[in-house]
This record gives sequence, structure tokens and C-alpha cells, in this order.
Amino acid sequence: MSAATIKGWCPGALRPMQSGDGLVVRVRPFGGRLDAAQISGLAHLAERHGNGLIDVTSRANLQIRGVSESSHRSLVDGLAQLTLLDPDADTESRRNILVTPFWREGDETQALAAELEEALADSRLELPTKFGFAIDDGTSRVLAGNSADVRIERDAAGGLMVRADGAALGRGTARGEAVATALAVARWFAASGVRDGRGRMATHLTAGATLPEALRGEAEPAPIMAAARPGLYPQGAMVGIAFGQMPHTTLNQLSVCGHALRMTPWRMVLSEGKRTMPSASGLITEAYDPALRVIACSGAPRCREAHADTRSLAVALAQNIGGAAQLHVSGCAKGCAHSGAAAITLVATAKGFDLVRGGSTRDEPILRGLDRDDIIGDPSILMGGH
Repeated sequence: MSAATIKGWCPGALRPMQSGDGLVVRVRPFGGRLDAAQISGLAHLAERHGNGLIDVTSRANLQIRGVSESSHRSLVDGLAQLTLLDPDADTESRRNILVTPFWREGDETQALAAELEEALADSRLELPTKFGFAIDDGTSRVLAGNSADVRIERDAAGGLMVRADGAALGRGTARGEAVATALAVARWFAASGVRDGRGRMATHLTAGATLPEALRGEAEPAPIMAAARPGLYPQGAMVGIAFGQMPHTTLNQLSVCGHALRMTPWRMVLSEGKRTMPSASGLITEAYDPALRVIACSGAPRCREAHADTRSLAVALAQNIGGAAQLHVSGCAKGCAHSGAAAITLVATAKGFDLVRGGSTRDEPILRGLDRDDIIGDPSILMGGH
């Protein structure tokens, strides 16, 4: 059986996923960072072996789309040459690590990421494919709202701590013990929180599970930083990718200036060290661009599971969503583009769009079977105007 036919997996490079436009090949940058040669190389591989479209995912990865069964092997060889490949699919599936993009040269972030990557490769842990880690060790936390099950953070006093997602407090730890402690929390979860290959840490704790005393602590995490937006930061220029997808030409333009890219889970990338905003086509450079408030998955016809073209609807509605509201348009109930709650969630079904307010694709809709043209004609229905 081809790995591409396996259902229910998060895609990888070695275990791609079939979609409506071909295989989706996910590339997981080591340390959450791509150097200029890797950026240029990925743009070339997407053009040569895919359909030229590249996703920026909520897991801070890149996805090359439109890959065929016959071109997949050549693409994998190209990734290996760029040192962007794991030794096997199991190692790849464990390496789900979010890394704060706001690290500074000489701090602990990149060293922690490399140590955790190596430890996961050696661990042989059997974890759900969506189980992940976050290294969020700045003075303010920036990944608190993003999907991760075990978090390496700073406490309120500036020391390192390890916290299970869903727990208010974590365990303070010395630098040399942080990764080992994070792996110990993951092992506990693997032994107690996995059912039929699935499970998430916060759900496990909410259901009543209790961490062993040796893994609990009283450390209070550092405060949460305001949401990042496009603009200039001490680390470089942050730019958004509309709907998390760009053509290979845009990625190639980002490589021309010679700056590395730091990945984020916000469908934005940080061009490392850049002191002016990039001008490549398709980039969001304004901090309050309406497109930043709208999330949409690939939709039909790119995804075989989708019941509608999500992005055309999202574009039509972007200007009509209130400044503080977030709109999520999902092609089906899986909610691949955004697993959390949004002010407004539209879920495509075979009978039209279901509307959820203040929830996710898994929550009960307040209206069902809405017509696309009716929504565009009167978007006030989304905000409770009827």
C-alpha cells in the first residue's frame, strides 16, 4: 500500500497525504528555521515536482502541493540534499515542535530545539500524530494560544519550566533537565492518555488525569505577549501569507535577499535580520489588513473532503468582518486550518454552510444550510443581524 493512501495521518515528507490536487508533502524545518539556500531550494522543488503552490501551516511547517506519485521520490531526494529530511517516517511524525520566532542570537532557544529534536529521534515514543511540543522561552510567551501538548517556557521569574498543556502551573527545571523533563511528561501521556492512537494533553487533564507528583510544579508561566502582526521587529520583518498559501515565486523572492526565514504557526513568516518590509507579491505587510482576520482551508477543488470553495467566500467576506472578529471558513467539519474557536465559523456541508458563533467546527451551529450567495449578499447574518 502506498503511504499516500493512509487516512487519518498528518502529512509528512516521507508519508504524504492525498488531496484533491495531488499529494501534499509537509516539510518540517529543523529549529523552526530555513536558511536562504533551503528557501530557494524549496521554491525550486515546489515548481519542479509539485503544482507550484506552497502552504504555510498552523504547525509552522511548509507543504508542497500537487505532487504526483511518480515525482514524490525525486522530491524526497531533493529535501534530503537540503538537509530537511528525517531518517524515517516514525521519527518525522514525532518531530512536532513549535519554536518561538522571537529568539535572539545566543539565547537558549535553538539549542533547546536541537536537543529536543535529537531526544525525540532517539526516544521511540509512540505518540498521536497531532501531539506536539512548544519551545516558548522568551520573557513573554507567544505560543500560548497555539497547539502543543508539552511546553518548555519561562516562569514569571525568568527560569525555565516545563508545563503540560491544560495545566495552569508547571515544573521549574534547570537548563540541563528541561528536555528530559518534557520527554518524561510525554512518556506519561503515552502510557495513560492515548486511545486508539489518538489523544491530546489538555483533554486528558480536563477528563481528570493527574500528572505524577515528580512532574507537577508550582511555577507560574511568564505573561502572554500581544498577538504578533506584520511589521518590523528586532529579529526581522514579519509578513503574512494570505490564507496560508503562496506560489513558489513568492518563496523564491523571499530567498533573494539572503535572509533566513523563521516559521510561525500564525501563517506568517519572519525574514531574519531584514530591516525593511519585503515587497513580494501575495504578502501581507500591513498590521491590520482585513485578510489577517480570515482563516480558510484549501477547500474545493483542492481538497477532496471539502464541500465548497472556501477561499473565494473568505475573500468576499474579509472586508465585512468587524475589526475584532475572526472568521474561519472550513470546507468540512474537520477544521484542518484552525482547530480552535473563532468569533464566526462557517462549515461547508453538502446542504450549505453551517454557522457557529464563538466556537469551532466541532460545536453546535446556530444556523444550518446557509446559501453562499445569501451570506455574501447579507453578511450581517454572521454577526447576529437577523
